[in-house]
Amino acid sequence: MKLSILALTTIVGLAACDDAYAAGHASAPAIDTNGILTNADGMSLYTFDPDTATTSACNGGCAVNWPPLAAAADATASDAFTVITRNDGSMQWAYDGQPLYLWVNDRAPGDTTGDGVGGNWHLARP
Repeated sequence: MKLSILALTTIVGLAACDDAYAAGHASAPAIDTNGILTNADGMSLYTFDPDTATTSACNGGCAVNWPPLAAAADATASDAFTVITRNDGSMQWAYDGQPLYLWVNDRAPGDTTGDGVGGNWHLARP
């Protein structure tokens, strides 16, 4: 009986996590009070100079350090926010024609340590 309750609790908890994850990817990024685009968790977003409006130039090893801001397959573009298809078929948010990324070295909301990295990475601003 205890095992059944534990299993049911685990299943319900995992289902809730899946719903939260999907919801976080279905809506467009937000703008924080400092004029920086952020994800749903308040983490800073970045743009990459070699990208185009429809193509991400950051793939493979680059995307390990600069994870693309994933969009759900049913994400709806609005205003300046669009969704592009990456070379692996996944979807990524873009703002004003610039694909959006996170930076693995930002540890907390408000961190902006990726700004200026390699001369090609910049904070995403409206």
